[in-house]
Amino acid sequence: MTQQTFSQWTLPTTNGVDSLTFESNIPLSSIQPLGRHEVLVNLKAAALNYRDLMIAKGLTPGQIQPNIIPGSDGSGIVLAVGPSVSDFKAGDKVVTHMCPSLPKDQPASMTDISAGLGQTLPGTFRTHGIFPSTALVRMPSNLSFEQASTLTCSGLTAYNALFGLSSHAVKKGDWILVPGTGGVSIAALQFAVAAGATVVATTSSDVKAGKLKELGAKHIVNYRREKDWGESAKALLPSSYAAGFDLVLDLGGNETLPQSLAAVRPDGLVVCAGVLGKADAEMVPMMSALWRTCVIRGLLLGTRQQFLSMNKFIEEKDVRPVFDDEKVFKLEEAKEAFALLERQGHFSKVVVTM
Repeated sequence: MTQQTFSQWTLPTTNGVDSLTFESNIPLSSIQPLGRHEVLVNLKAAALNYRDLMIAKGLTPGQIQPNIIPGSDGSGIVLAVGPSVSDFKAGDKVVTHMCPSLPKDQPASMTDISAGLGQTLPGTFRTHGIFPSTALVRMPSNLSFEQASTLTCSGLTAYNALFGLSSHAVKKGDWILVPGTGGVSIAALQFAVAAGATVVATTSSDVKAGKLKELGAKHIVNYRREKDWGESAKALLPSSYAAGFDLVLDLGGNETLPQSLAAVRPDGLVVCAGVLGKADAEMVPMMSALWRTCVIRGLLLGTRQQFLSMNKFIEEKDVRPVFDDEKVFKLEEAKEAFALLERQGHFSKVVVTM
């Protein structure tokens, strides 16, 4: 018998995690019938992003839809499709795409992300939801729902960072530097290793250093012990790579960019994909690229076409995205999941199951 009710979280106000409100036993009929281009999904897992925390606090760019259902990352099973939907059918396993209004090959801007799932459009922290068909892609066949739920933001950002610029796409034999143990960094580590590259990773935790080694990192640099960790990482390169790394992933913005620039080789690539460092860090001028003679690329998320390419790569290389499986939360425990993310007590991704 088909379930007739569902549960969800909403955000009536933006005063922090405590603003989240849980609602249950909502009639499924209240969100039906389906539009012509819509898909009804029974969500099985969702993953948290730093963006979700900022939305809960009202600190993200752009307007926040009142009573928004939070979350952009999710996976589940299609229950029904609208009459004009040809890409999916009942029973298909799917993953959400944050920016459904974008053309297939168009990169996302901050405006597009603000208009996406979990901020303007209803998100993934619910057991059932109706989504535009363009907000979904087929789930990689080798993944669990929990693994697949990590792909929407962190996975796609990492894939774009490594392979999105064709002239500097990561390949076998390259040396890559990735920072920390957050979702984007861990996905980038896994993708780079799967592509045959050698990865040096940074962390301040000896425990997390062990996990990074298990995932394939060749060397670990402790950025708290090594003030000039960019140079320390570069010193680990073989003599043929003494000039620097082929690609450096930067997620700290102005706080970490000087170290990233110190680590990259001439004509290498520094990918700026986050601003998680100190907000009051001194601004790094663009002329820094001239002194390093490198390429600096900024990006947000990735395109729908890149999402499809990433999923094919995941299947072909049998990549199994890592999340913090020491504590997987139930939907009713979402506030605890947000709290874990806020205190940065997690490894890679925080996942909620329905």
